[in-house]
Amino acid sequence: MSTWNRRTALKTLLTSTATVGALGVASACSMEEKQADSSAPLLNNIKQSVCRWCFQDMSLDDLCVAAKGMGIKAIDLVGPNDWATLKKHGLDSPMCNGAEINLTDGFNNPRFHAQLQKQYSEMIPKVAAAGYTNLICFSGSRRGMSDEVGLANCVRGLQPLMALAEKHKVVLVMELLNSKIDHHDYQADRTSWGVALAKKLGSEHFKLLYDIYHMQIDEGDVIRNITDHHAYIAHYHTAGVPGRHEIDDSQELNYPAIMRAIKATGFQGYVAQEFIPTKTDKLASLRQAVRICDV
Repeated sequence: MSTWNRRTALKTLLTSTATVGALGVASACSMEEKQADSSAPLLNNIKQSVCRWCFQDMSLDDLCVAAKGMGIKAIDLVGPNDWATLKKHGLDSPMCNGAEINLTDGFNNPRFHAQLQKQYSEMIPKVAAAGYTNLICFSGSRRGMSDEVGLANCVRGLQPLMALAEKHKVVLVMELLNSKIDHHDYQADRTSWGVALAKKLGSEHFKLLYDIYHMQIDEGDVIRNITDHHAYIAHYHTAGVPGRHEIDDSQELNYPAIMRAIKATGFQGYVAQEFIPTKTDKLASLRQAVRICDV
């Protein structure tokens, strides 16, 4: 009798597993169909943008038309010279640039404080006058300095700008970048370091740009870090790991799950697509990414 019961149980288990497997395949097919159906209305629970530099082979006008047609509401990383084009197409500029020196010469080095403070003091009112909020900034390279020294230097460099940012309702947003593959020696390469800087500054006018691609490379644990530190994050960027290409199932990150975690925090800002397309039809890759992130 016990042998019969074990055999029955095993048969039942195998049948159940097959059923669950079939349901999983059906669910995956359903997701693929949703991503492929560009005519289905977006849920728009998360506002999406796209980074200008990833589509440099297109004119900004053409990118605006294409992006708007697929439900994207904004273009990332453009400066004052391009804002009129965005406004013409009814698109937002959720992460402005143009005040930084570059990615390596940043606020962690006192040698650049005077120049950066001058450039940001000039740009902050322009961002506000255009009706925008977020202005990107960078830590810069370590150049042998410890995390503690770099943190203290960033505080000294950024603190004088906080009153001006508050006056104009502008947020300075420091991007977290990986130092392992793409930006060797970059200091703000961990969420914890960026959060520590935000706490030291103690201002709602300084936050972080959490780049999902970069942080997966340097620290992983993406959903936990987003969940634990979302109060300090103003903006997100995407890309597939490894390679910084499409965010489809050819790479390791589960973007629908990440987007659901972002949504669960009550995030009201933008998620910007910042992957480098490898496929011939680059706009098809962008359209698919929009669908993947529409949760």
